[in-house]
Amino acid sequence: SSGSAPLAIFSFVDLHFCWTRWTFRLPLPLLLTMSNQKIKKANGAEPDEFESQVAQELLNLEMTSTDLKASLRDLYITAAKEVDCGAGSKAIILYVPYKLQKSFQKIQARLIRELEKKFSGRHVVIVAQRNILGKSYARSQKTKGLRPRSRTLTAVQDAILEDIVYPTEITGKRTRCKVDGRRILKVYLDGRDQANVEGRTDTYAAIYGKLTNKQVSFIFSS
Repeated sequence: SSGSAPLAIFSFVDLHFCWTRWTFRLPLPLLLTMSNQKIKKANGAEPDEFESQVAQELLNLEMTSTDLKASLRDLYITAAKEVDCGAGSKAIILYVPYKLQKSFQKIQARLIRELEKKFSGRHVVIVAQRNILGKSYARSQKTKGLRPRSRTLTAVQDAILEDIVYPTEITGKRTRCKVDGRRILKVYLDGRDQANVEGRTDTYAAIYGKLTNKQVSFIFSS
């Protein structure tokens, strides 16, 4: 009738919880609000479309995966990027808060496996968000001393490399200088992980190059 209040129109999303055999219908606006809790960008910036998609998949895993539900409850990312790795392949970089890195690493293998299923087999890597402090860095009046070694350019780039290949251990490094002046970092990885990691080393090299502008090649130690 003309005196009745207008009806609110919502889109609904069905979520099936396999362990209960129940299906819940949640309003799409509510689901989007919940997924935004899985990404918290610096300075309150809004996530882009791809980042929102990744956040939604993290929320889906939290709500439907019995293995990851408890672990993902308090975890979130700060950014997500899709990068071109050449030869038509792409990979996904998830940036996570440094303080949450160890919590992510506890479930990293399972989380990456599930996300790679969701994103059509694209390789996924997790990198902690770090700030590089320049040589001119000056502490506040309340603190004294030199800049932390962990925040120098070299230290941050080394940490990024360890993040990219995790949980595989780096057993050695060498820098090779070519005749044309180019430098290539040769990284030796634990040979025990060769069967699982060998198909990912091209992706690792491409991502490291994108993030640091340095060339790297991977070799498995015997």
